[in-house]
Amino acid sequence: MRFQTPLVPATLIRRYKRFLADATLDDGREVTAHCANPGSMMGLATPGSRIWLEPNDDPKRKLKWAWKLVEHADGHFTGVDTGAANRVVRAGLEAGAIAGLEGYDTVRPEVRYGEKSRADFLLTGADRAEAWVEVKSVTLSRTSGLAEFPDSVTARGARHLDELAAMAGSGARAVMLYLVQRTDAERVTLAADIDPAYADRFRAARAAGVEALAVGCTISPAGIGLGAPLPFTDP
Repeated sequence: MRFQTPLVPATLIRRYKRFLADATLDDGREVTAHCANPGSMMGLATPGSRIWLEPNDDPKRKLKWAWKLVEHADGHFTGVDTGAANRVVRAGLEAGAIAGLEGYDTVRPEVRYGEKSRADFLLTGADRAEAWVEVKSVTLSRTSGLAEFPDSVTARGARHLDELAAMAGSGARAVMLYLVQRTDAERVTLAADIDPAYADRFRAARAAGVEALAVGCTISPAGIGLGAPLPFTDP
């Protein structure tokens, strides 16, 4: 997934009201950017951080900048746009490039299921059980090489686990796919200390037959692509 317009480097001043960030461009201009991330962004919103913004000239948008990446001191990148996760995963599913989810004929996004949810993807194919797939963007890392989800309490995420468990109980395939938008991640687990309820629901979902997959990303100011599978450790 290439960015629509070339990204511009900047220095983060502050993130506030969850969806706004002020930054200083390299030419000295101060701008306000949209931050498409409802989480805490723990470890990613430190003032002075090197970040990358996407400019736009869409008259329908109030803000002319969108925060896309954090560049770490060691040269690694983290993608902060949670919406990018589904676009990257969809491309991977349609190309049959995600290990464990290959061979399906049809990839349908945003399909209603359960009581109040829409599955991120429904995969169907001849002579195989349909697969319901939920995608979560993982950006938290508190230990070198280890990515964790979530970075804040997520009641919505817990509900998705319950919906997947119900689908698994009905005989369908149910998959929780964690897309790790960090180039420094080597393995993945849950941040059970941050959201114990999510971890409990995850364990119940796993017991009901829900699968857990983790996939990394390739990230640069040019774009975000699907990376290699990563080992996932249950909490």
